[in-house]
Amino acid sequence: MSRIGKLPVEIPSGVTVEMKDGFCVVKGPNGTLQEKIHERITVKIDEKEVVVTRINDEKFSRSLHGLSRNLIANMIEGVTKGFEKRLEIIGVGYKAQASGSKVTLNLGFSHPIIYVAPEGVKFELDKEKKNVLIVSGISKQMVGEAAAKVRSYKKPEPYKGKGIRYEGEYVQRKVGKAVAKAE
Repeated sequence: MSRIGKLPVEIPSGVTVEMKDGFCVVKGPNGTLQEKIHERITVKIDEKEVVVTRINDEKFSRSLHGLSRNLIANMIEGVTKGFEKRLEIIGVGYKAQASGSKVTLNLGFSHPIIYVAPEGVKFELDKEKKNVLIVSGISKQMVGEAAAKVRSYKKPEPYKGKGIRYEGEYVQRKVGKAVAKAE
């Protein structure tokens, strides 16, 4: 039995979960999310919790069990609290301007990079730290995908540490070239 899959998902007040045509639809105060549930997985919705079970013990069904349970749990968390990723922009002259679902990045190239996020994802700059970009939304997958796309424009390099990194990410630094001594 899957350790994660057998755990019930608690439904907080103000959130409704229902199954429609193979899709799990979660509605909450922040919006609505839906996810296709595989036919090998059955979802039983009670008043206060969602229980996910599988139809058999084949390897593929077992692999879907915990995944489906976590997808439903992430949807419930997303419509209640939401998700966010924080990106640090490190480098002289590197900066970002955010407005809604659009961010303009100046990363040392000859041109600014403009990235428009998918619907449901928004960008904002941290009020205290000007070099921190906050990517937020209700879908964990969309937030992570948008943050990864922004990070891919200028990954942190190992010599000076310049680039875009997740907040708290450790970048292993390398030693530069050593100058040979003249005799």
